[in-house]
Amino acid sequence: MTKTITATEAARRFSDLLNRIRFRGERYLIARGGKPVATLAPADTAVDKTIDELPALLKQLPSLGEDAGSFAHDVLAAVKAAPELPTKPSWD
Repeated sequence: MTKTITATEAARRFSDLLNRIRFRGERYLIARGGKPVATLAPADTAVDKTIDELPALLKQLPSLGEDAGSFAHDVLAAVKAAPELPTKPSWD
């Protein structure tokens, strides 16, 4: 769905709009004087990727090289140090 915004609003919120376009795939129609003048939309279809494409995308990432072991250790330590999730809602 394309959202219509004014040119002034687009200028004021440009960074936020770029994030919404990139990470949420949102589209914007920019109007000036009530008339459409431009469209902001994702440059590619990265938002349209499926979970089945994840292994291929992961293979494209650069290798951590000799830092891989240290990174894995840090991730495991962070997981162990993380607080447990509550088993019931706090409002009960």
